[in-house]
Parts: sequence; C-alpha cells; structure tokens
Amino acid sequence: MVIFNTIILLLIDFYIYKALRATQLRWASSRLFPKIWWGYSLFMTICVFISIYFSIPLFFRSIILVAFFLTFISKFTFILILLADDIRRGGIWLKRLFIPKKAQVAPASDIGDPLPEQPVKGISRSEFLTKAGILVAAAPLAPLGWGVISGAYDYKVRRERLYLPNLPQAFHGMKIGQLSDIHSGSFYNKTAVQGGVDMLLAEKPDVIFFTGDLVNHLANEMRDYQDIFTKVRAPLGVFSTLGNHDYGDYHYGPEPSVAKAKNLQDVKDTHKVMGWDLLLNENRKLRVDNGEISIIGVENWGTGRFPKHGRLEEALQGTDDMPVKLLLSHDPSHWRAQVLARPDVDVMFAGHTHGMQFGVRMGKVKWSPAQYIYKEWAGLYKENGQQLYVNTGFGFLGYPGRVGILPEITIFELVKGERPSRS
Repeated sequence: MVIFNTIILLLIDFYIYKALRATQLRWASSRLFPKIWWGYSLFMTICVFISIYFSIPLFFRSIILVAFFLTFISKFTFILILLADDIRRGGIWLKRLFIPKKAQVAPASDIGDPLPEQPVKGISRSEFLTKAGILVAAAPLAPLGWGVISGAYDYKVRRERLYLPNLPQAFHGMKIGQLSDIHSGSFYNKTAVQGGVDMLLAEKPDVIFFTGDLVNHLANEMRDYQDIFTKVRAPLGVFSTLGNHDYGDYHYGPEPSVAKAKNLQDVKDTHKVMGWDLLLNENRKLRVDNGEISIIGVENWGTGRFPKHGRLEEALQGTDDMPVKLLLSHDPSHWRAQVLARPDVDVMFAGHTHGMQFGVRMGKVKWSPAQYIYKEWAGLYKENGQQLYVNTGFGFLGYPGRVGILPEITIFELVKGERPSRS
C-alpha cells in the first residue's frame, strides 16, 4: 500500500511539474527548478518512509507529517485546476476531431474570448489557469499552517447545563467533565497536553467521562502519555468507553488476528492502569446520598463502515428503576440510529467527528464540513425530551492542527427541572 501511494504521489508530482515547465514563469523554466522540485519530492518520500518504518522521536515525526500534509493539500488543490483545464482542452480536441472544420468557423462578431487558445498577445487560457492555480494552491498554507502552530493544543472549556426533570435532588449541581478523541499517537508536545489536562482538573468535576479513541491504532501510542492521563481523576470516578480507532482495524485490517486481539486487550488494560472504569456494553450505578443514577457505556457503534460492537440493550440491563440514564457512546450517529428509540436514555455523550478540525464555532454561528456527513456533529442537540452532546475532541488526527474548531474540554452542570424556554 505504501509503494502504491508513493507511485500515485510521484505521478501527481510529474503532472504538476510538466504543467509548470510549460508556463513562461522564469523560475519554473530555470535549470535549477527540476533539481529543487524533484529533490524536495524525493526528500519528502524518504522522510515519510522513515517515519513509518523506523522509530524516530515524535517531534521529528510530527514535523514530517506537517510538511507532508501542507505539501499534499497545496498540490491536490493545484491539480484540480489543472485537471479542469485538461478536461476543457480535451473537449476542444474532440470537437475538432468529430465536427467538420467548416462548422467550427464562427462569425467574426461571435469571437469575444479575451483568452484565445493560442493568442498573438497576452497569455493562453491554459497558462492563465496554471498561474491562477499556483495562487489558489498557496492560499490554504497560511490558515492550515496557523492551525498547526496555534490550534492543535489551544484547548477550550465549553460549558453546558443539562436539565433533567427526574434528576434526584442529591445530583442537582453536579459537575461532569468530558474528554473525547485523545488520539495519543498524534501528540508531539507533552507540556501542551499536560496543560490541557490541568485545565480539566482545575474545573474540579465530580465525575469525568471519556468517550473513545484513546489511540490512533496501537496501544503503545500511550506509552509517553499514560502518566499524564493517569492524573485524570474525579471524586465519583472516571468512566470511559471505546471508539472506532481503539480496535486496531485501521492497522491490522478488519479480520480477526492474534496480534489485533492482543492490541485491543492492551488498550483496555491501559484504561484500567489509569484508573478509568471502561464500560463495555455495561452500566454502573452512581450513588450520592440517597439518590442514584445510571452511567451506561457501549462499545463503538457507527453507521456505514464503522465498527458495530455496541449492544445497547445489553448495556441497559438492570437499569429499569433508574430515574436518570446517562449514556457514553463514541459515534453520534448511534443516537439517531438506536438511542432515540429508547426514550428512557436521558442524555448521550459522544465524540468522533472532531468537527473535522476545521470550521467556525462562535456563539450561535456553527459551520464545518462535518455537518454534511453528520446531522449531529458538535454541541448539544435535543429531540423528544432526549439530549445528545457531541464533543469535538481533545486531540487531532491526520491534519496535525485545528482551524476554527478548537480542541475541547466540556463541563456539564446537572440541573433538576425543565429547561427554561429562553435557554
């Protein structure tokens, strides 16, 4: 797969290289340009290969990832414009091939194209699009670069009140902290991660929920960060569940194997070592004074290609007499697919979407490409008396940064009663 991807990337490089050399740009036609272009491509290929197959410090691995990601986004944007122009030119070629030349002659009055295919003066349409493509390809570098420098660890505390009519009085005012999508394999700054954990602990939550994706692929990604997350403790406990990345499917493949099973067990053991109560299609009773509520946790259940290990009915067994049921389920699509059919589940806590790590989230203004994939992708949702909260994640995956959708720590306050109409 790595070799196949490398060949595809080199073909993209060759396609763009030929387009640039065909322009009249002085730097693109210089003798030095081929050496710089192919030297950088070769250097990046070697660096990515080393980062995959060799053990190198996370800092250098992250630099390679950032450089590769920004380079790929720029080239991908550029190639879309080049392909559009080549499709246009292909259409002209086919037209000239199949339509008689006499039919192609247009009256002089109809000739109004300011950029003819082979102009006497100025530049051709193809060269104009190539130069415009350079500018368009360079445009994402500034915000994406800033998202790496500033956004990756710019943790924000978001606060929500959860109104629950059947909440026992003993739980009124209780604080819940939520983390989701740590993705420890992407981290490269322990100090910053510790700062995020300190922000959570400074809120003094009574109980903490973690809603899945502790790692990207492998349990050993937590090796350098386990000591930090072991400090995530709360008086009433830390409850956690698994996300789609925790099963190792993206590393070992979807089929069972001894290595894959061991890795999953190691992930589960990591939760235990950190003192987190991992809920695998099961529930716990949380007791304060004479009141009780139920904390329910299911394994990952997602629509489409995502793993469906969650068994909601099994997890709910023994909770019939509980006045309030709080569900931890990683993927928000589970809410609409199954949870809304169980009106006794009061609130579901999810993550998974990351808000695609890109968008706008300011007050009531909320937009991200994630909304075209997930109906519920960030924040609080309510339907028929049930509630869902989607945390946009503590860590990051793929793109090593965030633009607009910042890493999140959520603090909830439980309130006995109905939500005021103006809320």
